[in-house]
Amino acid sequence: MSEAAHGFVVRALGRVPYAPIWQAMREFTDRRTAETPDELWLLEHEPVYTLGLAGDLKHLINPTDTPVVKTDRGGQITWHGPGQLVVYVLCDLRRLNLGPREMVRKIEAALIESLAGLGITAARRPGAPGVYVDDAKIASLGLRIRNGCSYHGLALNVSCELAPFSCINPCGYAGLAVTSLAALGLRTELGSIAESLTGALARGFHPLAVAPIIPAAPTIHRMTPP
Repeated sequence: MSEAAHGFVVRALGRVPYAPIWQAMREFTDRRTAETPDELWLLEHEPVYTLGLAGDLKHLINPTDTPVVKTDRGGQITWHGPGQLVVYVLCDLRRLNLGPREMVRKIEAALIESLAGLGITAARRPGAPGVYVDDAKIASLGLRIRNGCSYHGLALNVSCELAPFSCINPCGYAGLAVTSLAALGLRTELGSIAESLTGALARGFHPLAVAPIIPAAPTIHRMTPP
């Protein structure tokens, strides 16, 4: 199967808990072959704080009843929940001839392009992966590369509540402001921004092929996080 032939398979998974999707990403990555198409998984999570591999619980400054999951992505602590668009980017970087830094830049570029289409000027910040509007973070990134393939991805604040971010140092930065499309006065459906963002990611990673969204979940096994 050629690179141009498969592009991304895009799956719309709805609102799902964190741990089963994390397990499914790892299983997908472990069993994929050189011919496995890359995939984008679009979803919302039930409320959860996730802590990256190098994460420090000192950044949870006001513990709540929201679960905290120690996961295997890069980065520190963040929050996921309803109203936040999560896109997991499952790519074979060797086949794409990409390094991790270039992958991060492509994801950031796709976010910036999608937000520009909504009339929002967003930008990168040196040394702090993610996308920002003025001084406030609107999208976070966290990846894991295993056997030359990526999983985890990005989280874009669309209409989610922002109060949970006040209980942490977002991404390990004390006092970092966080915003959302709704807080910026833009009312849009997750499905609409998901379509725009999926297109931008496809153009960045697979410019010769854009796959339709498949509203079906991969096999997901419930698990207890390690």
